[in-house]
Amino acid sequence: MPAKDDAHTTRGRNAAATPGSSDPFSRSDQPTPSGSFGPTESTGSTCSSERPNHSSLSSASIPDLTDELASARDVMVDRDLAGRDITDQTVLDAMRRVRRDLFIPESVRVYAYDDTPLRIGCGQTISQPYVVAFMTQTLGITPGMRVLEIGTGSGYQTAVLVELGAEVFTIERHDDLSLAAEHVLDRLGYGDRVTMRVDDGTLGWPEEAPFDRILVTAAGPKVPSRLTDQLADGGRLLIPVGEHRGRQDLVLVTKIGDTFSQESILPVSFVPLVGADGF
Repeated sequence: MPAKDDAHTTRGRNAAATPGSSDPFSRSDQPTPSGSFGPTESTGSTCSSERPNHSSLSSASIPDLTDELASARDVMVDRDLAGRDITDQTVLDAMRRVRRDLFIPESVRVYAYDDTPLRIGCGQTISQPYVVAFMTQTLGITPGMRVLEIGTGSGYQTAVLVELGAEVFTIERHDDLSLAAEHVLDRLGYGDRVTMRVDDGTLGWPEEAPFDRILVTAAGPKVPSRLTDQLADGGRLLIPVGEHRGRQDLVLVTKIGDTFSQESILPVSFVPLVGADGF
């Protein structure tokens, strides 16, 4: 997720992470009401345990999608997304194309298309599919948009943004997660549309600003002004805002000229946003 005190590494690619726990589910991360992200807060750049590991992508060929997983993916899109309030067909199509099973460890792959978060290593999780779809739909991504993502995590959300035609700049605070995400996204052909940095995500990426959209995948105590300053005219920023371990709201900020409007979309529960303008 976001934030890092020292490293300022920039890569020309992105990719995903992977877990290391026998329990694939993060029950503390269940949605309020729609889903959330990983469990533990960290300020380090590398992981001392639960390191990401995508052994299935180390071979020359990408593993085929099994009939069972393909069926589960269709159920996820039709029941958990379209069956709720995801109505943007481009988002539904992107969610059907991106293989979530490749962004998680083999040990939990059987759960790949369940509508639940899963551990990806470094004390973090891949988000519930509904949350990914909801946040993507709320932002209204169109081809050619420049999108800043704060919290690369597994790289799954990154891939969905690229599928919608966005050019993605993504910041991750855990170097191990960023390396794993870089590997997966590269292998799946998304790398040319993604640029990654390991850094403090609360500071944004001023050298690449302005951005048409900014997506923050962790909850901060307030909307960071350094992120709103990097929005283009007509731009949107989506961020969970609230207490460290208490109530949070998904907040949509829209910039029109020099004016910013702010709207609370729904209550959520996210991992804390760590950094200079976070917790």
